[in-house]
Order: sequence, then structure tokens, then C-alpha cells
Amino acid sequence: MPRFAIALSAALLCAGLSMVPAWAIEAFPPGFHTEEIKTNGTILHVRIGGRGPAVVLLHGFADTGDMWAPVAAALARTHQLVVPDLRGMGLSAHPDTGYTKKNQAVDIAGVMDALKIQKTDLVTHDIGNMVGYALAAQYPARIAKWVVIDAPLPGIGNWDEIVKSPLLWHFNFRGPDMERLVAGRERIYLDRFYNELSADPKKIDEATRAHYAALYARPHAMHDAFEQFAAFNQDAADNKALLAKGGKLTMPVLALGAEKSFGKDQAAVLREVASNVTMGIVPNSGHWIMEENPAATVTLIRDFLAK
Repeated sequence: MPRFAIALSAALLCAGLSMVPAWAIEAFPPGFHTEEIKTNGTILHVRIGGRGPAVVLLHGFADTGDMWAPVAAALARTHQLVVPDLRGMGLSAHPDTGYTKKNQAVDIAGVMDALKIQKTDLVTHDIGNMVGYALAAQYPARIAKWVVIDAPLPGIGNWDEIVKSPLLWHFNFRGPDMERLVAGRERIYLDRFYNELSADPKKIDEATRAHYAALYARPHAMHDAFEQFAAFNQDAADNKALLAKGGKLTMPVLALGAEKSFGKDQAAVLREVASNVTMGIVPNSGHWIMEENPAATVTLIRDFLAK
């Protein structure tokens, strides 16, 4: 069993949580290991493996870095994969502050420094997109290519219209009373996301749901997840300032929208902040691309990075 699977099992036992199977979802390939990397005043749990040019992969809400196992399996022979859990999520530390995406980008730059990675390709999804933009905008010389998947960027494009969507009520669902409502009911809360934002809820199987519910039931985990959304207003201001100061990104960008989710709108958003954008569509998928159509997603990512 991979070392990070053992670490997850131990962490869940220590938290007094009911256990899911030792590795409920797809495992990372043999040869991967984990490191707890100190960066920017916190500690990130990072999966590392493979050989070759670096690729950093950033997850979003209702997932952790575990979501990227199929990509790691496809790229490990040709790339070094670096897969952190974002601040306050998964098995990373849970600081009280620092959840603006601009600050979390500094977390990721610190991980790269610790691993002596000067330049990397970047693959992101959901909230990972927001951290990814802040990373690429603050450190453009350190990002070679960026694959950005199925989520908007605060303050960019039609953000003010996007946030009015009834599907996105969770952006403002936070606070002590909301945390009390969700405590002990994390699985119910996460099921809402998997069911309503997918094209076919059955593709997010029981093992996957149980796996992430156990992680998000860890102490302080849901509070910190809510903090990711609470930072959106500041993220919007930060993104507008980054764009005004640095102009559009010039590295090649693949904007992947899920067919049943952001679709072509993903590329439209990215063209607001980047000048070299290729559009792609993950077919037969809602928002949860790695759970709903991992084969097509992996192929799109691999082909773009290989160019």
C-alpha cells in the first residue's frame, strides 16, 4: 500500500473517524511518496513521483490531491508529478488564516522552492484554478504551460453573473451556524455537490464519496473549506489588480470545460487573462471530470503537455 495511503489511514484513525477502505479510490503509481513541506507559514501534504519535467496539479473543493491519481499514472514515466493538498484541505495543515488565492499561490511557490523546481507545467481544477491563476500571474516565468479545468476566476469575465446562479448558493454558505448544521453531516453536504454538479451522479461511486467525506470530516476541515469561499471577494479584487499590473499571461493555456458544465465558457474566461488559449471540452462529463470521464481528461492533459 502506498505510503500516503498508510498516512491517510493513520490520520483518520487518530481523528477517531469511521474508516473507509484503506485506499477507497485509485492509488497513485508505485514509487510515489509523500512529504510534509513547510511553506509560507503552513505545512502542505504533497505527493511526489515520476521523472522528467515538473507538473504541479492543484485540486478543488470536495476533492483533494487524491483526484489526480489517473493523471499521475499516465504521466509518471515522462514527468515529475507534484500533487499538494491545498492549505486547510485534505491532509495539509489547517491554519486559521491565509485563504486568499494570492496567498495560497505563495504556498505553492514555496513547495516548488523546497523541491528545487524552478519551472513547471500546471494542471488545475475548481478552486485550484483560482490558486493557479494567482500563481501564474505572480510568477509567470515559473509556469511553462497551464491546463485549467471547469471553474471561473473571481473578478474575471462574467464573474458577477456567474455568482448569481442558484447552483452556486454555497459561495455564501458559511459561518458558525452553518458549520454546526454540517458537522457530522459532511457526507450529506458533499453529496449535494456530486449529485447536482455532475452529468451522471452514479459515476461518483460510493467509495469515492466515502473517501472524501472522511477527509472533510476531519477537525477544522469544513471550516477551512468555507474559508476558501469566504475569500472570493478579496480574490476578485486581487485578480483584477494582478491583471492590471502584469497584463495577460503569455504561456500556452488549455482551457478545458466539461461538456455538461462550463463547456466553451471556460475558454472565454481564460481569454480575459491569457493571450495564448486553446479551448478543449471534456465530453460526457459534468464538473467532476476526473470522476466522470478520467480517460478523456487524461488524454487531453497529456496531449497538450506533450506539444
